[in-house]
Amino acid sequence: MADYQDYGFHSAGPTHNFSYQLNDLVSLIDKEKNKYILDLGCGNGYLVNYLLEQGYNAYGTDASEKGIAIAQKTNPDRFFVQDLSSDVLPPQLQGIPFDTIISTEVIEHLYNPEAFIDFCKQQLKPGGELIITTPYHGYLKNLTLSIFNRWDSHMDPLWLGGHIKLWSKNTLTRVLTNAGFTVTAFRGCGRFPYFWKSMIIKAKLS
Repeated sequence: MADYQDYGFHSAGPTHNFSYQLNDLVSLIDKEKNKYILDLGCGNGYLVNYLLEQGYNAYGTDASEKGIAIAQKTNPDRFFVQDLSSDVLPPQLQGIPFDTIISTEVIEHLYNPEAFIDFCKQQLKPGGELIITTPYHGYLKNLTLSIFNRWDSHMDPLWLGGHIKLWSKNTLTRVLTNAGFTVTAFRGCGRFPYFWKSMIIKAKLS
């Protein structure tokens, strides 16, 4: 699924995307309905540790051994190393009926996003929900990048492990719908409408 590149986490602090995503992201999680939450691609574990502080029951996996080691310093029994190209969860998480899976800024790095969505589907209980964040792309933003000749810096081909998929609201909705999900919420995050840095889509398993 991914050409994995360890991003070299150095602390347990929030990555830059949470400065404009966190409030909207958490607002989409219903604490009363969520007994088990899984963050796939959790990085240094910031989001999971934040959710645990807020009273949620959350777990996280990531391919970065360094990131997981940092996360485990706060909550050692909540984080596990997992290559997202694997089609199974770490043994400690197998069999848990997850109500919600969260994946922040991951799907744009994956060669086979459909396989990833299907993997998420297999881990969710019936009626479970999937929340995905990814950089936003749409007509106005793409046009502006073209007019100001910003594509070379925006999609730098020399960035190892960088973005290989550009997602719009329509394309991400389509891949979710094709997998049997129904989109129930959309949020644009960062900047102003239609020039958002990222988007958040929440979908329910039909």
